[in-house]
Amino acid sequence: MCHISHQRMRRFLIFSALFFSLGLFANKGVIFHTAYAIRLMAYTGAATQEMPKEKGDFREPDLVELVKLDSTIKLDVRYATPNNFLGRPVYKEARAFLQRPAAEAITRANRKLREKGYGLLVFDGYRPWSVTKIFWDSTPQDKKRFVADPSQGSRHNRGCAVDLTLYNLRSGREVEMPSGYDEMTERAYPNYSGGTEEQRRLREMLREAMESEGFTVYEYEWWHFDYKDWKQYPIVNIGFDQIKSP
Repeated sequence: MCHISHQRMRRFLIFSALFFSLGLFANKGVIFHTAYAIRLMAYTGAATQEMPKEKGDFREPDLVELVKLDSTIKLDVRYATPNNFLGRPVYKEARAFLQRPAAEAITRANRKLREKGYGLLVFDGYRPWSVTKIFWDSTPQDKKRFVADPSQGSRHNRGCAVDLTLYNLRSGREVEMPSGYDEMTERAYPNYSGGTEEQRRLREMLREAMESEGFTVYEYEWWHFDYKDWKQYPIVNIGFDQIKSP
């Protein structure tokens, strides 16, 4: 079987659409067919952006693996499984990394929570830029507020954002929050007033512990926290297997 690269096929579709549009330029359907060509170009990826080229004096990335700093932090890296909003894995390994200052802050927050009978359960940390682009391209327009625009890069791409929740130390089970992880509804908002009193109490406990260590919650997701120094790190696009974490 002949194998044609995705890039070559995309170019073929683009030029075919343009030729089709120009060939009908003098006909009554010019507006319709030109619009069709533009839509096809967007669909095939011609209008999508590349990884942003940044200028600035950034810190050297120092990504460290969370569980190596604190083995009591649990992981549930769903993007390494089909159990996520895409329905397919985008990571080859179930691992979580952050820039060292952010990772150390996470361990301090975890110690504070353990005194109250809870621990941190991490869904995601550093995320390669290419995965952010997959998320953006796969998300409907009315849900874009729940994903980062790859033209700007994500704070996950900088190793300074973490998605996480709590687990009960006694039972070892994940607690219930007002919404599930990656739920794209208003129930995911950190100030959502619904849910049970206990769910809201646990959500606030998580937020207080994280804010005490320099993190800020994202306005649309109770589980997403950005570290205060995120602007000091560049966008990164390497796989977990390329990270040299001590």
